[in-house]
Amino acid sequence: MTHVPIEELFAQFHQPLVRMLYRRTGDQDRAEDLAAEVFARALAAPPDNPRPWLFAVALNLVRDDGRRAVRQGRRLQLLKGESATSAGPPDEDFERNEKTKAVQAALTELRDLDREVLLLKAEGFDYDEIAAATGLAKGAIGTTICRARKRLVEAYRAQGKDRHVAS
Repeated sequence: MTHVPIEELFAQFHQPLVRMLYRRTGDQDRAEDLAAEVFARALAAPPDNPRPWLFAVALNLVRDDGRRAVRQGRRLQLLKGESATSAGPPDEDFERNEKTKAVQAALTELRDLDREVLLLKAEGFDYDEIAAATGLAKGAIGTTICRARKRLVEAYRAQGKDRHVAS
């Protein structure tokens, strides 16, 4: 099978890969470093099916990175708020930031696999690609996504129960 040149892989997949890694790590610089490692590995061993391979390697690297962080006693955040420039009134910015924090907290409650399938689906992966990236059977992807979404909604709602609103 012919391999796609690394320049084409980089042009096509760098931005979505960094975006997914940023969502997992909450750190733009770390996401860039991990993406660079993914492409270094792709250069060393060109993949036959690049998209799922690249994202599977990225997920493995971020998992390893998380394990290292736990051993070192650092606290990782899964998803930092998307950097958005303030265009609205301060109360809307505050509300959006509060919702982002609630989603972040809800995502941290999910299993790694649930987070991974949701992030891959959000990146536009189809079931075959998600299966290849996660090692799940293709037939299990729909159920896994459905259950992960349900768990995310439940965790998000639980976040709301723990907060008190001053009015």
